Amino acid sequence: MSEVIIYTKEGCPYCAAAKKHYTEQGVSFNEIDINVEEGAKDKLLSITKGERIVPVIIEGDDVKLGFGGG
Repeated sequence: MSEVIIYTKEGCPYCAAAKKHYTEQGVSFNEIDINVEEGAKDKLLSITKGERIVPVIIEGDDVKLGFGGG
């Protein structure tokens, strides 16, 4: 299985839902809080081509914007 990376921000219910989903599925992930990790906001905007949305879930080459309507 590919490494899973989830870009999040504090207080985001969709981020919490995504983390809960992956935890319940037994899938480990690396969480990157865009308001804490230096350079994470710029990296996120690069990945999303300027769209300001979280969570962003990266699984191998697959990039998902939002989660469950987020």
